[in-house]
Amino acid sequence: MPEVTKNFEHGEAQIFKNPFLESLTKTNPISNIIIYGLSIIAFSYYAIMQIGLTLLVFLGLFVLGIFFWTFAEYMLHRYLFHWVSESKFVQRLHFIMHGSHHQYPRDKSRLLMPPVPGLIMAGILFAIFYLLFSLLQIPDFCFGFFPGFFTGYLLYSFLHRAIHLQRPPKRFKHIWLHHNIHHYKYPDKAFGVSNTFWDRVFGTMPPKK
Repeated sequence: MPEVTKNFEHGEAQIFKNPFLESLTKTNPISNIIIYGLSIIAFSYYAIMQIGLTLLVFLGLFVLGIFFWTFAEYMLHRYLFHWVSESKFVQRLHFIMHGSHHQYPRDKSRLLMPPVPGLIMAGILFAIFYLLFSLLQIPDFCFGFFPGFFTGYLLYSFLHRAIHLQRPPKRFKHIWLHHNIHHYKYPDKAFGVSNTFWDRVFGTMPPKK
């Protein structure tokens, strides 16, 4: 079981005592752009050049994937990242996944998903989506859908980082405010980060005033 300790002086959590494991919990924007970007390009190339999806079909699936990410973003944030339990194991798992972010919301090294756990999670999600598309007898469509879903995640992750580190552009001030309300006022509301749509659908918008 990993050791979960706090380092208030440096404004970050120490999740693992082992330096190598600790390094796997941190990342930077350049690494994520290169690793995740190449993964998206590889999936897109395979879908069009190897599977043979037409450009129109691919683009339709790609956009669907981005939209579906917004739903996954909400559901994961609400039900997995805010999973409450008396179990010590669950509490430590929650801290590793999301609790440390709430304690140290400006920790630059952990505002993006590190590549190793990120690619493992992506592999699991791809397997689930591939199974679902196979049940619909259209497994090849998964190769158009998943790079869109992955792109949705990548866009969300950089928006999330910007919300915590930068002043909001006037057009997106409501998005900045929505997520900061979640952190500092209503942790049981405002689960959407890139949008407020699903909070409106599921009734988790914070009070207007």
